[in-house]
Amino acid sequence: MNKLYPWQHITWQALQELRKRLPNGLLLKGAQGIGKLDLAMNFARSLLCEHPGNKGYACLACSSCHWFEQGSHPDFRLIQPGILNSADESEARSGGKKPSREISVEQIRDLAQFANLSSHCGRYRIVLIHPAETMNTNAVNSLLKTLEEPTANLLFLLVAHKPQLLLPTILSRCLSFGIPTPAPADGIAWLSAQGVKSPSQALAQTGYAPLQALQWAESGKGADERNILLENIRQPAHLDPLSLADTLQRGIPVHIIHCLQQWCHDLTSAKLAGQVRYFPDESAAIHKLVSSVSTNNLLKYQNELLTARRAASHPLNQKLFLESLLLSYRRLFAG
Repeated sequence: MNKLYPWQHITWQALQELRKRLPNGLLLKGAQGIGKLDLAMNFARSLLCEHPGNKGYACLACSSCHWFEQGSHPDFRLIQPGILNSADESEARSGGKKPSREISVEQIRDLAQFANLSSHCGRYRIVLIHPAETMNTNAVNSLLKTLEEPTANLLFLLVAHKPQLLLPTILSRCLSFGIPTPAPADGIAWLSAQGVKSPSQALAQTGYAPLQALQWAESGKGADERNILLENIRQPAHLDPLSLADTLQRGIPVHIIHCLQQWCHDLTSAKLAGQVRYFPDESAAIHKLVSSVSTNNLLKYQNELLTARRAASHPLNQKLFLESLLLSYRRLFAG
């Protein structure tokens, strides 16, 4: 768990106002990669702290804070998909069972005893579910039973990247709390402090999500494929879809489609509003390209990319899959 990020202090103050009368369910929602989980973890630790400060920060010195730091607090549970647990990731790398991308009904049912116990420290009992939209249908139904009949001082903290995927019955039983995406200047300053080269470009390409930008910069995943793709799609008249698909077929389809979606978004935005979001350094090239393509065709291609994104994890033939998308892109400018 990290400390609060520089852009979270105003949001933290707003959260502190809720301490006066906390609901049984609190939904923290916002874009992925802006630090919602760290914010939720800090909030949970502060609620369990024996001596919180004037601004609500945990003291970091009491027994409760030490338990929380060690991941052994008796009044706290973190529920998330196996893919996000380091132990499960290690098992997968060693050839064991592939970790789940869902929160299972068993994980929620295992909370039954915890939900009905008295608090070990006389304060809250807190269940943090992240990301909440990864609960499968049975898990959601099991959670609803507890939310409908909450016990005293039991708080469910739900963190969601895509709250629209949650059932209305869950949303109606939680107080929604929006976490804003940080201002570009704040994200750029933070990324610069982390040593990221070209922080403005890195931030823009992740939709202004600083943590995701840092992760991409550190891992370098998809960077080569992204650069090759951009080099080609900025000049559609010279694009060879078959040759480019052959070059990119060893990459990760989701990363390639994600880049195409962002590029297409900027083309559409430039045509309709004169603005570029994800590729500010390519603004001149984008504005030049949109003069020769219709808005209707751009919207159709966006839908094609959306459909492709859903199938990207398991393409039957990755090369043909990419060839089709790149041929469609070139046809945008053929007329």
